Amino acid sequence: MQTERVSGNGQADRREPKVVVGAAIIADGRVLACARSAPPEVAGRWEFPGGKVEPGESETAALVRECAEELAVRVEIGDRVGRDVRMAHGRSVLKVYAARLLHDDEPTALEHAALRWLTAAELDTVDWLPADAPIVAALRPLLAAR
Repeated sequence: MQTERVSGNGQADRREPKVVVGAAIIADGRVLACARSAPPEVAGRWEFPGGKVEPGESETAALVRECAEELAVRVEIGDRVGRDVRMAHGRSVLKVYAARLLHDDEPTALEHAALRWLTAAELDTVDWLPADAPIVAALRPLLAAR
C-alpha cells in the first residue's frame, strides 16, 4: 500500500504509510479496551492499546514496547486480527495483533482515562474509534471460541 504526494516541483513522492500497531489483549474470553484521554476530539472514545512503529523496529517489538509504556504489562504477541485499516487519509495503517498477558501482569491505565475488559456480547457497549471498529467485528469469533 503506498500513498502519493506531489512535492513543490510537481513530482509525485511515493511513501509507504506509517504503521500503527494495536494489541487485542485477550484473557478469559474478554478483550481489553482502553478509553482515550487525549486529544480532546477523541477523549472518551475506545481503542486497542498500541502506537507507532519506530524506524528499525518490528511491528511486534513496537507492540511489546507500547504495552509496557501504556499499561505497564508484558505481553506475548500472537496472530494478526482483522485486516489493515487505513487511517489519517491513507498516511497511516493500523495493524492489530492478538496478545496475551505474561506473568499475571495486570494492566494499569498509565495513558488512558479508563480500561474495560469486554466479552463478545459487550463489544458494542463502548464507542470505538473509527479505525478500531473493523477490528471489533473480527474479534467476535475469537472471543466466542475462548
